[in-house]
Amino acid sequence: MNLSRFAKYAWSVLAYNLVVILLGAYVRASSSGAGCGSHWPLCNGEVIPRSATMKTLIEFSHRLTSGFALLLVIILFIWAFRAFARKHHARAGAALSLVFIITEALIGAGLVLLEYVAENKSMWRAIWMSGHLVNTFLLVAMLTFTAWAATTDARLRIRGQGSITWVFAVAIISTLILGVSGAITALGATLFPVKSIAEGLQQDFSPLAHQLTRLRVFHPAISIVVSGLLIYTARVVRALRPGESKLAGALISLIIIQLIAGVVNLILHAPIWLQIVHLLLSDFIWIALVLLAVTALAEPVREASFGVVEPSTAMR
Repeated sequence: MNLSRFAKYAWSVLAYNLVVILLGAYVRASSSGAGCGSHWPLCNGEVIPRSATMKTLIEFSHRLTSGFALLLVIILFIWAFRAFARKHHARAGAALSLVFIITEALIGAGLVLLEYVAENKSMWRAIWMSGHLVNTFLLVAMLTFTAWAATTDARLRIRGQGSITWVFAVAIISTLILGVSGAITALGATLFPVKSIAEGLQQDFSPLAHQLTRLRVFHPAISIVVSGLLIYTARVVRALRPGESKLAGALISLIIIQLIAGVVNLILHAPIWLQIVHLLLSDFIWIALVLLAVTALAEPVREASFGVVEPSTAMR
């Protein structure tokens, strides 16, 4: 097996899954989640719906693309175990990718079978969607890790890396929390659309408002805090791992673009196209963070203590 071919395939599977994720967001934003009724894996009781509405076509298309994504990851898993030696990171990444895409399908099925779709306004829907978001991010992380491992043949060195390991741990957990708040906010925007910022603020702070509208007010604050934390993480990496300056800079740039997109999203009252762009930027930031973490932690330890870098042998 040609390993460079596997690496290209792994990156392609990651890119395809991003498309599937965006289509899933469109299903939610367009209230098409009930397009196949409460049937799964069938669509309105049929393998291929014959009299399909637009919402049925949207939901059925998402199911087809999701099924193909599962097939691609199965191939990734088999190929990794045939192409790489035992204990290679590409094997572990591919195996975990398969686990997370299976749980992704099960969560999606649960949303449909429990009817947590379309106009359902229950908090249980928000909880399930939050779990869906976390699982999706973990799937993307493992696909990214697999592609990185196949491309570089590097190995992670978690132990003995010093405080930078904790910096990344906090950054990753915080980003997942931000993603959950974003998913809840997007759901609230779909179920309770507004025509002006004033109307939105009135909904957010009204004691009679639905819980989903009151929760969405926290997302902007969380995004500012987490964005600052991610920028700080990138700056720490620049200090402790100078070789990763370009990737750290890319992460900072993506964060700034995302903040601008968030403001525009608020001003325009979350149109569907901008929700999709906002989610895509979130995925790019997550991928950049994962790549920054694995590349920084794969390098030889050079840190003596927090914020202090031991000079390399070449500089002595």
